[in-house]
Amino acid sequence: MGKKKELRKIIVIDEDKCDGCGLCADACHEGAIAVIDGKARLVSESYCDGLGDCIGECPRGAITFETREAEVYDEEAVKRHMASTEPLPCGCPGTATRTLGRPDTAPRPVAAVTAPQFPAGSRPSLLRNWPTQLKLVPLNAPYLQGAHVVLASDCSPFAFAAFHETFLAGEGKILLNACPKLDDSDFYRLKLAQMIEASGLRSIHVIRMEVPCCGGLARIVEDAVASARKEITVRVTTLSVEGDVLSDETVRHHFS
Repeated sequence: MGKKKELRKIIVIDEDKCDGCGLCADACHEGAIAVIDGKARLVSESYCDGLGDCIGECPRGAITFETREAEVYDEEAVKRHMASTEPLPCGCPGTATRTLGRPDTAPRPVAAVTAPQFPAGSRPSLLRNWPTQLKLVPLNAPYLQGAHVVLASDCSPFAFAAFHETFLAGEGKILLNACPKLDDSDFYRLKLAQMIEASGLRSIHVIRMEVPCCGGLARIVEDAVASARKEITVRVTTLSVEGDVLSDETVRHHFS
């Protein structure tokens, strides 16, 4: 009996453009791509989750999306495949361990670490809504009406020390958080589109990390905006794991 198929989005690799650099294979943490005979190739349709983390890593523009009948994404098969595959020396950029800190940062005294002081009101929270997890926020939440949404990847508030002051300051800003790697991306695309349609969101500011899997968050928003067909400003800020701003881009989507 053949594998189950469905109509879905999946990557296409143009071998004429591919130079075999392997960056796409490194970026794909499902192991769906391998460099074989000097060219990147799709190992199995069932390993490809359709998020396209590999696309942004290809310097030759050899990878695109197409929607066609393909084997369904099989998470269990991916786990078995990855468990049986010799890990790359570099590992997945999203899971590679790193010790963070500036070279000129002096070590803190042990007492300051083991017995910290929390002076009341020293840095007030700018959070204006609860819950923040996108899956839990109801579509009819009153704070969504005409809001400026800050949609943060789950890791970004931990990497950026001044997250509240930098991204949540300003009238009408609310925080939502999601993980494009661990959560249901299709569910989020639909839910964000419904939010845009029902609540008249004025803007969405995506805060993502530099790791490839985080690129899915911006694509989820782009797809949701396209589905809702509403005029809305989308801003994408990319942070490094060291807490620096790597890029900041704003796009205004217009629909006739």
